[in-house]
Amino acid sequence: MKKRFLLVCTLVLGMGSIGFLKAQNWPGWRGPNGDGTSVETNLPVQWDSTANVIWKTRVPGFGHSSPVVWGDRLFTITAIHETQERVLLCYNCDNGELIWQTVMVKTKLEDKHSDNSYASGTPATDGNLVYVSFLEGEHVVVAAYDFSGKKIWSQKPGTFSSPHGYSCSPVLFEDKVMINGNSLGDSFMAAMNKTTGEMIWKVPHEKPAHSFSTPIFREMAGKMQMIFCGNQEIAAYNPDNGEKIWYVNGPSEDFCSSPVYNSKNDLVLVSSAWPQRHLLAIKPDGRGDVSESHVVWRTTKGAYYVPSPVCTDDYLFTTMTNGRVHCLDAATGNIIWQEDLGKQYSSPVLANGLVYIPNDDGMITVIQPGPEFTVVAKNDMGEKMNASPAISNGKIYLRGYEHLFCIGKNQ
Repeated sequence: MKKRFLLVCTLVLGMGSIGFLKAQNWPGWRGPNGDGTSVETNLPVQWDSTANVIWKTRVPGFGHSSPVVWGDRLFTITAIHETQERVLLCYNCDNGELIWQTVMVKTKLEDKHSDNSYASGTPATDGNLVYVSFLEGEHVVVAAYDFSGKKIWSQKPGTFSSPHGYSCSPVLFEDKVMINGNSLGDSFMAAMNKTTGEMIWKVPHEKPAHSFSTPIFREMAGKMQMIFCGNQEIAAYNPDNGEKIWYVNGPSEDFCSSPVYNSKNDLVLVSSAWPQRHLLAIKPDGRGDVSESHVVWRTTKGAYYVPSPVCTDDYLFTTMTNGRVHCLDAATGNIIWQEDLGKQYSSPVLANGLVYIPNDDGMITVIQPGPEFTVVAKNDMGEKMNASPAISNGKIYLRGYEHLFCIGKNQ
């Protein structure tokens, strides 16, 4: 069966005797695989306010939207509170120059949680168009812009209602752009044609709750599955038509973080958010209700809330808004070690065989995955941050409260 992963990877010719180096775009929330991992290896490990900082540029407005990168273009979203505008920004990756900005919507700022922003959703791109999602009143809007900032299409797949605000990120699969619209409003999951915006399918959900989780796509048990957390359940869907394949009830009402897949043990790993946090490992080869038959392990210890985790063959690394970091055995769920690295809303990334863990104060701790807590470096950005890192072409792109940073090895 033809594999249809969302991996977008190219090989670029190195210089001299270096040979070929792997380079990737970072096209959406949590990167090319949707799980915070990158194949890039030529990355900086240690930096400060000057060493290995290629450029630093101020970002207008405020938002927690993470950067996405395609080629030499970086995209992110911000909110201008004074004008009530939500704005899509495009930067030059080489020098940090703001190439253009375009107002997506100008409307009353919605109610939100004090820790949220009015521009928290991360864009997605396929190299031709940039896809964004935001609220216009009570309506969820998904829109596509070209690389010059021109709007190509806009779609309103449903309504959204939450006192926590909005932070849902569009995700791409083949010819579709999908959005999680789970809320106390018109709770749904929808897929639109990424070229025209035409609705391909929409699945209404009968158990409204809050979910800000972005689905992942993996070929498992001989078929492509979209793992989605919402509708007060963890479920696998056929991304072609929205048909539900299997589901696990609960384990509680709300979800924030994105799922990951541990291929070594063939396990889908998911944590619920509220009112209880439960971390589950699920075998993805079931049909229908697999709540009793396919949950391999379940624990509340090491369960996480907002940040999404990263996973190696053997370990699952979870981070928390209370600052706790756990290393769990992916096969069993047993906690191997735990440490406190400071309050964290942003999600870690895994690249170059290392885990980069940002905290809200802008301190990025780099650790070596293993059965012991091993710190390789600590890097202070000098300002607070809630956005998650992006990795592309040997660079690490970070968004703080005020600036964008490009971190790379100074030549």
